[in-house]
Amino acid sequence: MKIIDAHLHLFPPDERTNAMAQGVGHINSVDHLRDVYGELEMVHGVVMGNRSLDPVYHAYPADLFHYCIGLDSSLLEGGKRLIPDLADRVEENLKRDNCCGVKLYPGYNKVWLTDPVYEPVYALAARYDKPVAVHMGLTSFSRAHLKYCHPLALDEAAADHPKTRFVMCHFGNPFLEAAAAVVEKNRNVSADLSGLLEGRVNLTHYFQEQAGYVSLLRTWLTAILQWDDIMYGTDWPIVNLEEYIRFIQGIVPEEHWEKVFFHNANRIYGLGL
Repeated sequence: MKIIDAHLHLFPPDERTNAMAQGVGHINSVDHLRDVYGELEMVHGVVMGNRSLDPVYHAYPADLFHYCIGLDSSLLEGGKRLIPDLADRVEENLKRDNCCGVKLYPGYNKVWLTDPVYEPVYALAARYDKPVAVHMGLTSFSRAHLKYCHPLALDEAAADHPKTRFVMCHFGNPFLEAAAAVVEKNRNVSADLSGLLEGRVNLTHYFQEQAGYVSLLRTWLTAILQWDDIMYGTDWPIVNLEEYIRFIQGIVPEEHWEKVFFHNANRIYGLGL
């Protein structure tokens, strides 16, 4: 079965990111990923861009990756002032064939998805027919604010921008009920299943110990029957790739695996595979 990782991160080698990858049984390098992808039948990945809006920072092997240009700390100059030519710099990336969308981090930037700062970004995404992926749910550090990345915040933006396609990252975890409602209600919203685990996991023990959570996740995914809108993703390097494939296979009914693991991401991100 061919697999697309619809949500990963690539970081320059340093002590922290190298240790992060090593902690889940990997090496923080593209060459390592190429080898592992070959072993696991992973044919492509979508890199959620960090660090910079400059296209020069997003030179990924074209046969292996597309990317979404990320508006994390890059949204504001020094975290205080909006970048004045933000729209132009976003468009510079969207014009590139290997840029397949935009990634927003509202909980970290503490900016509502309906804030006027995002209006030109939504318009550009609609014009280029490339989705806006949004970090939804829990954040990696406590200084971020959850209210900005609750699924209901995305509902408002999606309803007001019907020509813009959105991807709810992490299925809004742990706000699963709200996440399911937003995906079901809005035809222009899909979701990825990245980042639902972190670190190494004994899956047999996990499915027993966390049976309640797993049941909730299965329940809401099954309740809305939106399997054409759900994508496999990992949030690498926080998980072991082989373990995460098996984890999602334990969540998604087998008859939907080809859609979730490959076809949906290929179509939603326009990867042309």
